[in-house]
Amino acid sequence: MEKERRYDLDWLRVLVFGLLIFYHVGMFYVPWGWHIKNDLIHDWMRWPMIFVNQWRLPILFVISGMGTAFALGHRSSGQFIKERFLRLAIPLGVGMLMIVPPQVYIERIVNGDFTGSYWAWWTGPAFDGVYPEGNISWHHLWFLPYLFIYSLILSPVFIWIRNKFTSNLQSFGERLAAKPGLLFVFVFPLYLYESLLEPFFNVTHNLVHDWFNFISSMTLFFYGFLLINMDKKLWEAIHQLRFIAPTVGLFAFSGELIIWFNFEDSTIIHFTEALFKTTYLWSAIITIFAWAKIYLNKPSKLISYANRAVYPFYIFHQTVTIILGYFLLQVDYPFGIEITIMVGGTFLICWVLYEGVVLRTKVTKVMFGVK
Repeated sequence: MEKERRYDLDWLRVLVFGLLIFYHVGMFYVPWGWHIKNDLIHDWMRWPMIFVNQWRLPILFVISGMGTAFALGHRSSGQFIKERFLRLAIPLGVGMLMIVPPQVYIERIVNGDFTGSYWAWWTGPAFDGVYPEGNISWHHLWFLPYLFIYSLILSPVFIWIRNKFTSNLQSFGERLAAKPGLLFVFVFPLYLYESLLEPFFNVTHNLVHDWFNFISSMTLFFYGFLLINMDKKLWEAIHQLRFIAPTVGLFAFSGELIIWFNFEDSTIIHFTEALFKTTYLWSAIITIFAWAKIYLNKPSKLISYANRAVYPFYIFHQTVTIILGYFLLQVDYPFGIEITIMVGGTFLICWVLYEGVVLRTKVTKVMFGVK
């Protein structure tokens, strides 16, 4: 594959990970369960979060699959697996050893399950048992083991496809350019998972009992690889859908809202809701790709800096957010000040850790997956 830098994909990766900080700050305030919760819950915040949470992780898996296609284009299988180990497995281990334990500590403190210093916690029960019954967890870093497993499973398949079917994929890309509506056929497998698997497998992120999420996310990762191998014709097709896809997506999201507000759950409602949900998800991804291609596919110093920093920010952010949330539980600030401290503080402290710790030595760069 011709190695062409897609700055729009770099920007999307940075922006979607940035959105994760806002989302996890929001988790402190919405009615859904989370590690710690604010005393005052803001019910209205669930709606913007529902609007974004149906595509924010799926698009990351698609972008990761696209990145894998680029990486395999100039690496052998062995080099690729080694690179994945360095970029995913080592930061995961570091995160579980050093970054996630403060989150569990604060949760246990808030719930009255532990009293004592953090040192007493980290040298004591921090690594007893598996969360949530025990304390060992990867928490928000679940994306890393999933991506690592997908890379191990699918890299032989990707190489086989690359060697045997690249011309077929490019031909399909040409068909897409002529009939861009064909891009919506990718909804069908997602619809089957949503309608047939989701009711029986809750999303757990524990890799063992998470079949719906595991299969859906792996399919999106696979899609990313297929799509990027369709070459430039793919982007022509996506461009043609830049107005149609958001229209379809808004219709589908409206359908979800109508169901939630007006209908009781039933078999027909479940299958209809699954169709709306997966159509919205895929339409949103197409829409974001279409407009990012127009406005973001250009080099800049800012994206070069952010693209390198985004991974440590992702690793640090939830621990910083939970620590800030814990201290805000001790005071009584207006909501506007609280949310400013939570969002601004998380970005600022992650940046200080990135500049002050991660970039200082070769060892810390490896620990946090920085090239």
